[in-house]
Amino acid sequence: MALIKSISGIRGTIGGVPGEGLTPLDVVKFTAAFATFIAKNTTKTSRTIVVGRDARLSGGMVRDLVVGTLTGMGFDVVDIDLASTPTTELAVTGEGACGGLILTASHNPIQWNALKLLNERGEFLDAEEGAEVLKIAAEEDFDFAGVHELGHVYVNTTYVRRHIEQVLALPLVDVEAIRRADFIVAVDAVNSVGGVIVPQLLKALGVNKIVELNCEPTGHFAHTPEPIPENLTSIADVVRESRADVGFVVDPDVDRLAIISDGGAFFGEEYTLVSVADYVLQHTPGNTVSNLSSSRALRDVTVAHGGCYNAAAVGEVNVTTKMKETGAVIGGEGNGGVIYPALHYGRDAMVGIALFLTLLAKSGKTVSELRKQYPAYEIYKTKIELTPDIDVDAILAAVKDKFASEKITDIDGVKIDFAEAWVHLRKSNTEPIIRIYAEAHTLDEAKTLAAKIKAVIDSMVK
Repeated sequence: MALIKSISGIRGTIGGVPGEGLTPLDVVKFTAAFATFIAKNTTKTSRTIVVGRDARLSGGMVRDLVVGTLTGMGFDVVDIDLASTPTTELAVTGEGACGGLILTASHNPIQWNALKLLNERGEFLDAEEGAEVLKIAAEEDFDFAGVHELGHVYVNTTYVRRHIEQVLALPLVDVEAIRRADFIVAVDAVNSVGGVIVPQLLKALGVNKIVELNCEPTGHFAHTPEPIPENLTSIADVVRESRADVGFVVDPDVDRLAIISDGGAFFGEEYTLVSVADYVLQHTPGNTVSNLSSSRALRDVTVAHGGCYNAAAVGEVNVTTKMKETGAVIGGEGNGGVIYPALHYGRDAMVGIALFLTLLAKSGKTVSELRKQYPAYEIYKTKIELTPDIDVDAILAAVKDKFASEKITDIDGVKIDFAEAWVHLRKSNTEPIIRIYAEAHTLDEAKTLAAKIKAVIDSMVK
């Protein structure tokens, strides 16, 4: 069993002993703590919290616990039922709510679920706010409402439609161009809410030829849900066999987007953001942001369009904070997360699909041809396991000193920027390991760089 408390919420495996997994007692405790935090910090006069969930098997049970706890804390609940993370974010502002809870463990396997915490702007809590929620939970410093102050539950299932309407209304989304292109589009929604919302979006965009794979929202994930190449062999086969122009893959809560090229090749999750940013910057010159572990290709594309690129610490809230600071017109994360502030400050695969299809339609190129026009980089990810007694922070500080002649960024671990490559070292929050991300123009070069850094760390440990 596992229970992980982090900047992205409370995540755990279902069942087991309280405190060691996401048990019903843990769900109630952390939901009550969140409600207490919201009551203390919201500027809204209403006491309303939005709840949405993905289709995983434990979703109904967790939803019932969360809704019961919130009403027990004196909050009204708008239950939007099966909905993506970005849909829930939009519903918070649409309802003028005090906050929101998304019940999803994102790309984690079927035995996981999570409480993702949103403020009144429909955005994730920052690290300081998250720490306050955890403190309240640890101290069990919450006070339930009396019988006359209990909240009420309102079911509103219109937000999927509203989300699609808002995406279609974006000036850079060209429905007519997409319709004229007459694309064949394949979709893998891993048997979660993407199976409900993505085909609806495609039809609204004028796509009439949709090949659906794993689009029944049963919660029985057809494959490991993280949208990375080793999990996407079936959709690649479908794209080839159906001669689709493009394949789209979303994770269970539809905030990450992976693209399959014509012919079934993996477009590259890093290049979801790069390609969409390229299109946005063609029409809206400005700045961009991604996290430190994302591809340098976004920087290259941004500079080519006359903009300024900035890096943020890993974590969606860190990216959105930096985007607001720098006035970025587009940003996100290299895991296929597109953040387009013209709609909202949150990763949104729906926005990514609409903007990418518009780019594809207007370019007159195939997906594989589009991919070739972007800077060529490859990222390699590995880790070093250490004994619990080793001071990981001291190791990272020593690496920073050793490579002091290079460009160093230390807002999140240590990132070393070389002329033609970079390596990023991050300490795990849950185990004694150092995660290593290396990028270069070829995969062999990235692996060589990672091996070089690992050797340096090994020598320090010895």
